[in-house]
Amino acid sequence: MGLLALNAGSTSVKAAWFDAPGRDATWRIEMQYQENEPYGFWSATGEPPRTVLVPPHPGGGSEVVLRIMRTRIPGKIPAPPAVVVHRIVHGGTTFDRAVVLDDLNLPVLAGLAPLAPLHQPDNLAGVAAARAQFPQAVQVACFDTAFHAAWPDAARRFALPRRLHEQGIRRYGFHGLAHAFAARRLRESLPQARRAVIAHLGGGSSLCALDDFASVDCSMGYSPLDGLPMATRCGAIDPGVLLELAGPRGMPLDALGHLLYRESGMLGVSGLSAHMHKLLESRAQGAREAVDLYVHHVVRGIGAMAATLGGLDALVFSGGIGQRAAAIREAVCGRLGFLGVAVDPAANAAQAPVLEAAQSRVAVRIVACDEEAEMAREAFALVAGDSAG
Repeated sequence: MGLLALNAGSTSVKAAWFDAPGRDATWRIEMQYQENEPYGFWSATGEPPRTVLVPPHPGGGSEVVLRIMRTRIPGKIPAPPAVVVHRIVHGGTTFDRAVVLDDLNLPVLAGLAPLAPLHQPDNLAGVAAARAQFPQAVQVACFDTAFHAAWPDAARRFALPRRLHEQGIRRYGFHGLAHAFAARRLRESLPQARRAVIAHLGGGSSLCALDDFASVDCSMGYSPLDGLPMATRCGAIDPGVLLELAGPRGMPLDALGHLLYRESGMLGVSGLSAHMHKLLESRAQGAREAVDLYVHHVVRGIGAMAATLGGLDALVFSGGIGQRAAAIREAVCGRLGFLGVAVDPAANAAQAPVLEAAQSRVAVRIVACDEEAEMAREAFALVAGDSAG
């Protein structure tokens, strides 16, 4: 039973083919959106990297990836997929596990788009594109919020009137597929590391606290706008700033949303770029200030997560920045010595999977993020369960 995992993110679209449960992907394609350009840069297993024009509407990247699969490299897929699984960022209060997508639950998910405007429209447009191309396939959704569904009440609630909590104004947590994959890998390699923090650092960044490999907190809360500063997202911000912008300064809500989601973060602070590798290469003052801000918030967040866990056994880096930016890992870990974190400089420079120095009381690891593998695992289990039932 062939399965296609389609992962439409805010900065990329990834697809992977899985022949059967428990097996690695046999073929992958990834298309990265280019900053301020109308084209993407794609590469696939066994194919040279190329550029391609991307339609500007939601789902344009998914359409391009599916078209490339169909017309440019059709021999990579032995037959149409029996299952297509999609990453859906927000599941709200309704969806806490993988589900088969149908005409009843799709409108519910579309209604959550205002809570994840950089992701949900592209996620669902990818579903529409896959349904059109593979009408016979079972379409499955896996949710970034699901991994965090069992949080304790103290982590879930805002200090707002109870009626708002009951109406869904609560903390959900995100990047759940990435955090679930990292937690699984950590459990396999270090089963004794029961108090851990996963630093998923990339265009979107978040921290997740693991207690016995289950999520108990995340730096992202009500929306993927919360928590750490990101590529173009501001992260956590004093609500008084929002009241000031929307009140005395008269900023319309749509302009405020655009400011917070698309003009802030590393791009807004640096005035140069949203991409960390460009900021690290630059000598401009704005670039240095953006990097320093990012590191400050990551360190502060890890310290807070460790406090909620009562200590730290492991720190895991994942995501594009976490996996590839040695300078960021060095700066972060250099400020966490009070927790017992010590990194071997040679291992860090080499991007080795094991980073901790001999004297470190905390395991420090890199886990290459594979959301598609986690999506495939959940979808295969769901379809097998439905078949058995």
